[in-house]
Amino acid sequence: MEGIDPKPLTNRRLLSRGLRRRCPLCAGGDVFESFFQVRDRCPRCNFPIRRDEGHWIGAMGINMIVTLTLLFFTMLVSFLLTIDDRRAVPILIACFAVGGLTPILFFGPSQTVWSGIDLAMRPLEPSDDVDPRWIPPPVKRSW
Repeated sequence: MEGIDPKPLTNRRLLSRGLRRRCPLCAGGDVFESFFQVRDRCPRCNFPIRRDEGHWIGAMGINMIVTLTLLFFTMLVSFLLTIDDRRAVPILIACFAVGGLTPILFFGPSQTVWSGIDLAMRPLEPSDDVDPRWIPPPVKRSW
């Protein structure tokens, strides 16, 4: 694995990697054993995907925020599209579909997005035991 050149961890890069279900540190794509089961560590850089014992609380919060936001826009668009008909059934069907499917489909990305947010808030620590070749350079801030 010669020639590893880790890129600085910007917030945009961390969120992008998380939304694509990738490791927030190295962008490795094999961090899930199955659709719902997250590995303990990234097989590429050894980054702990779940750094703390209560990691699932943050991931659940991210999932809830995304679900409620999509549900709000679904209700708004459905209401505006059916305002002349004044029928509740199409609105209810759309809302139940979004409210039921979004938490399931966004479960994986919520785990990796939260890992990226956690990494942005708490930089790497020696206890993370990450492969040193994947430790990125510091982000250059231009104020």
